[in-house]
Amino acid sequence: MWQKFCNWLLYKQMGWTSEVTEAHPDKYIICLAPHTSNWDFLYGQLYNGAHRLKSNFLMKKEWFFFPLGPIFKAMGGIPVYRQKHTSMTDSMAEAARRAKTFHLCITPEGTRSRVEEWKKGFYFIALKAQMPILLYGLDYRHKRIVCTKTIIPSGDLEGDMRDIKLYFKDFCGKNPENFATGLDDNDK
Repeated sequence: MWQKFCNWLLYKQMGWTSEVTEAHPDKYIICLAPHTSNWDFLYGQLYNGAHRLKSNFLMKKEWFFFPLGPIFKAMGGIPVYRQKHTSMTDSMAEAARRAKTFHLCITPEGTRSRVEEWKKGFYFIALKAQMPILLYGLDYRHKRIVCTKTIIPSGDLEGDMRDIKLYFKDFCGKNPENFATGLDDNDK
């Protein structure tokens, strides 16, 4: 019932389409970009519901207040405490290594505001846990959810991040002025 509702709402009523060619193994990281609006979360949850997918997601702890906190946690939310200097990448990688299945969605910008330098925690979690990174793009201009590339972290952070950013460079966020890959003109 929930799957049919999500399918109907996302694809029939809202007019979105999806192009997903990549395999989803038992363990993976989803790198989702651009992240320029709270609407991204809604579309992601509708997509997950329509395709019977479940993935955890990181969200700043300020969103985990009552009554939203318990709802977000039930949906797979993991609060991020930015002021604490804990190694979230190490703890997430260790949790992934121990788990039979592990699906974690992270937005590399780390915020809905424009940033030139992306956070790299998703990369280090995948590298340490030896998991693939599925690249999911939200394209508001064409109302598409796209995953046509998987990155296996090689340890060459600069090269792999360049490939990841190149993948996302043509996607248009809800608020396009808030999205930047940080690539210079020579990379485009």
